[in-house]
Amino acid sequence: MTGGDAVSMMPRGSAAPPASQWVAVRVAGGAAARRHHRYRVRPGGARRQRGRVLVDLGLSETQELLKNAAREFLENECPETHVREMEEDDKGYSPELWAKMAEQGWQGLLIPEEYGGAGLDFLDLAVLLEEFGRALVPGPFMSTVLGGAIPLIVAGSEAQKQEYLPKIASGEAIFTLALTEPSARFDEQGIEAEASVSGSEVTLNGTKLFVSDANVADYMVVAAKSSGGTTLAVVPTNQPGVQIRQLLTIARDKQCEVVLDGATGELLGEEGAGWDLLQPVIQRYTVAEAAYLVGLAQMDFEIAVDYAKERVQFGRPIGSFQAIQHKCADMVTDVDGSRFIMYKAAWSVNTDQDDREMAVNMAKAWTSDATRRVVAHGQQIHGGIGFTKDYKIQLYYRRQKRAELAFGDTEHHRELVAQQLGI
Repeated sequence: MTGGDAVSMMPRGSAAPPASQWVAVRVAGGAAARRHHRYRVRPGGARRQRGRVLVDLGLSETQELLKNAAREFLENECPETHVREMEEDDKGYSPELWAKMAEQGWQGLLIPEEYGGAGLDFLDLAVLLEEFGRALVPGPFMSTVLGGAIPLIVAGSEAQKQEYLPKIASGEAIFTLALTEPSARFDEQGIEAEASVSGSEVTLNGTKLFVSDANVADYMVVAAKSSGGTTLAVVPTNQPGVQIRQLLTIARDKQCEVVLDGATGELLGEEGAGWDLLQPVIQRYTVAEAAYLVGLAQMDFEIAVDYAKERVQFGRPIGSFQAIQHKCADMVTDVDGSRFIMYKAAWSVNTDQDDREMAVNMAKAWTSDATRRVVAHGQQIHGGIGFTKDYKIQLYYRRQKRAELAFGDTEHHRELVAQQLGI
């Protein structure tokens, strides 16, 4: 099959083709693909047996194909050597790999088919992002899909969708979300950048911090304060009023400071409605970071177990010692628990459940804590050598720290859960 072919739905019970046949397949399928989702064997949300409702925790055929294809593709195209190379690269991503990912249909996974996308949903994206965490995929994928495509789908006019969504789906345009500021707050009061709105044009002044991949972005979705309240704008980065400076981070990813000095952009949504429009974006971005953490922790666990089997001390593998065994047991428990709570949150936002906000906060709080424990155990199982750059395990440790802090750390989300509990 070629990159332009579509994934056809397989009936349950049919033999699925080997994953290698799906590596170059562009994910598509639209409404047919949406009939089978995690927690959704039937459109009603579960299958029924003798009057009881049972939740299906397995992946659908489409999601299994997506997962297997993504894993095989990333093992070939994004090995450890590539991750290390991108740490030293000024751009932080490979345009060649970006183009290949677009051929897979990944940038357009959430984009409706009428705009050149696959028309799948957020649960499918969570499956893909778990594989991204496993492979530590560098580059602007999350910033473009979560910070660009979703705001446009949620708030964009028809003209804006026609203009930008096909470019995202094809890999032509890179987006990012400029939200956080020097106040380091994640609520609406943390937005202090100023916006002046005149018709559909927005003029912006202020500073944004930790803007992912702004160094390579063509456009930013910027949140700023206008006289009417928080307002969103699509801002081209290639203009004199936008100054971008890369920040040094523990993960060596491309986080940037963006100074807006009279920058101009296009109004996204209604003036003053920006914070409400951002809620589905923030919820999905937060769960996306949790999905990345789950994949990262899964691979960290596998590396640690393999090392425990191979490393010999006192005449036997270190995995035979109870202290190491218990660490590995704790790791797999934390990984599986994180996966469950992450997919519960993904399902909640995907189906607009009333409790989705709490589900998101719980998932981010738990996965941040649990994966921190996982990578710490992984380092301890390796001993001091695990902290050296020669060993792969340190890559996962450093990137866990990035994702743990993204869109609020554990304490932030615990506070939000407590507020929702009314205490």
